[in-house]
Amino acid sequence: MAGMTDETPAGTRPAAAPDPAGDPAPGTPLACDVLVIGGGPAGSTTATLLARDGHHVVMLEKECHPRFHIGESLLPMNMPILARLGLLEQVRAIGVHKRGADFPVTGEPERRHDYNTFPFERALDPRSDHAFQVKRADFDALLFAHARREGVDAREQVRVERIVFGDDGRPGEVRARDAAGHALAFAPRYVVDASGRDTVVGRQLGLKRRNRTHQSAAIFSHFRGVARREGGDAGNITVQRFEHGWTWLIPLPDGVMSVGAVCFPDYLKQRRGNTDAFLMDTLMSQPAVAARMQGAERVGDVHVTGNYSYACTRMGGPGWLMVGDAHAFVDPVFSSGVFLAMDGGEQAARVVGQALREPRRERALQAAMQRRSRRGLRHFEWFIYRFNTPVMRHLFNHPRNNWQVEQAVISMLAGDVFDNPAVIRRLRVFRLIYALTSLALAPSALRGWLRRRRQARVRFEGDTLHRGAGPDGIEARPGTPAPSAMEVRP
Repeated sequence: MAGMTDETPAGTRPAAAPDPAGDPAPGTPLACDVLVIGGGPAGSTTATLLARDGHHVVMLEKECHPRFHIGESLLPMNMPILARLGLLEQVRAIGVHKRGADFPVTGEPERRHDYNTFPFERALDPRSDHAFQVKRADFDALLFAHARREGVDAREQVRVERIVFGDDGRPGEVRARDAAGHALAFAPRYVVDASGRDTVVGRQLGLKRRNRTHQSAAIFSHFRGVARREGGDAGNITVQRFEHGWTWLIPLPDGVMSVGAVCFPDYLKQRRGNTDAFLMDTLMSQPAVAARMQGAERVGDVHVTGNYSYACTRMGGPGWLMVGDAHAFVDPVFSSGVFLAMDGGEQAARVVGQALREPRRERALQAAMQRRSRRGLRHFEWFIYRFNTPVMRHLFNHPRNNWQVEQAVISMLAGDVFDNPAVIRRLRVFRLIYALTSLALAPSALRGWLRRRRQARVRFEGDTLHRGAGPDGIEARPGTPAPSAMEVRP
């Protein structure tokens, strides 16, 4: 077929890079059906599916792929989405096989070397028995390139500066600027905000709200030489509680391990001076983590981010919709971010496509999507808010499958919290078990509840991801490559 090459995957359109010659004259907005702000998993999923549906889609990404991003652990519920996009095998080729999640036993010195593994194959009606750990730079670049092949006018290094709303409340014009400083304007019929934590629409309309129930902050980097679990558990994510929060260890390709800590704000506010030293002190304070990191070397910058949890008061309005982190972000203890982004992208593509065809249904479609999103988020949030409490620690240290409750928890860890009534019913039973356990552990349960309330009121400034120190201990600036590796000594 004309225009197709040997490298063009079957069933996709040839690459369609932006063609400046095809843009309108300066000062004239470029008309399109949908403008997607952001080229991450949410934006690329939305744009791809809308383009497949025959819409003229423009996607604007402020950075240039590949670019660093945290959130490297996918969930089994990502796998059907990747299959529908036609990318499952390509992601398999760049990922580490993840068959489950392990949670080390904490608070019981006699079991300090034990950990419980929750394999995805034991979920209720599993859609997939595995997921992948991926370097987000490679994963996001793959999704973005795929969207372009599907016919999306996908542009990099274009930052949206403002959305001009008409008297009817609908976006009339989107103003942006490219890397050379040239002003660009677009006139879309619909805007999808997939800008992540930038929340372009949420900030402009004043919709973003700090989560008053849960606050956390994170510090993290990449290492080489960190010990992995044995056998089939080698690709598992490890989530380990400690006094001031929890730590993750995520195996990545090429022998790299993503290691970081999500901490209570008052702990991270103690950071003074060298950020990389603070990270290492935090990790080495945990014997189980320190043992796995003996002889490891840091091969990336140290990153710090605060104000982790937030939500916007609305998901959509006339002619616009927010998806993924642009709408809400929750503590990543269960690795839900990429799945929520891509699942939201599928939902957004369906809503926007139908709204363009049947404008009278727009409000009802958006309302249904928002109800579904909030229903699923509530199940993640309930566990997240209580994850570091003595009661949850006890239940994860001693898992039991009475009434298939453990299997339902594994389904939650797999991301199956939206449309599976059997899982949702058993998660409600788990809440009852939690309440009864709280009564049995009343003094420690009360202390945990009071601490959670206190931490939720702590303010931590630093709303966007930024780099800390490079591997040589020098504070790194954005765009600065990581210097040579530093050996980690116990």
